[in-house]
Amino acid sequence: MDFIQAIIIAIIEGLTEYLPVSSTAHMIFASSYYGIQEDDFVKLFQVSIQFGAILAVVALYWRKFFDFSKLSFYIKLACAVIPALLLGKLFDEMIEKALGDPIPIAIVLIVGGVILLFIEDLFKKKATVHKEEDITIKKAVTIGFWQCLAMMPGTSRSAASIIGGMQQGLTRETAAEFSFFLAVPTMLAVTTYSVFLKTYEHTQLKGYELLTQSPDNLKMFFIGNLVAFVVAIIAIKGFIGVIKKYGFKPWGWYRIIAGALLLAYFITNK
Repeated sequence: MDFIQAIIIAIIEGLTEYLPVSSTAHMIFASSYYGIQEDDFVKLFQVSIQFGAILAVVALYWRKFFDFSKLSFYIKLACAVIPALLLGKLFDEMIEKALGDPIPIAIVLIVGGVILLFIEDLFKKKATVHKEEDITIKKAVTIGFWQCLAMMPGTSRSAASIIGGMQQGLTRETAAEFSFFLAVPTMLAVTTYSVFLKTYEHTQLKGYELLTQSPDNLKMFFIGNLVAFVVAIIAIKGFIGVIKKYGFKPWGWYRIIAGALLLAYFITNK
């Protein structure tokens, strides 16, 4: 992977991490297009630049994250992230194998798009929770289990947790914001595991060993996180504006069209 490819992947991460369109799918498609998807450093890079996207949420909602007088906020996030931590560790190898084949990921992208077209009609009458303070721990944990559906690449962590939030009675705006909040501990845990604990298959190196293997790797890591941070801030602000005005249907149609085009591309180029 060269610096241009790293910047492109970081832009994709920043744009798509908090949208219900699957950042993992988009980065895998880009890596497959460039022929670099089998490289261990590329796999680490795709996960590690989530740190920049995490910081974007913290920067935008810093009052919420640094209001230590509201302990319940932190308790809800801690409880909600537990299902992903447990199941993520349990199915890590299976997830790793699924990341290698873009065709089923494109199919999941299409299916998720169809669901987003009808999600608001399905849960509109249940929308009774209008702010984060009214989310109970039980609802937070349930949303955490919904988030686990995103372990199948192409599902989208954002889409799964937003759908889970709406199923639990959250309005679409509240579900989207809680999805942003939940992303912080979830992706921080995944990034920490990928960098410090995980041994990568081809090189048999830990993530931090891959990062320090060459100066270029470290440069790409820092530049990638910076790009993801800036782009994610723009994407989050834009996303909230779109769902307030149009709901989730634009993202549903995007997933269907993008998934169909990518499916056709990878079938014809297999």
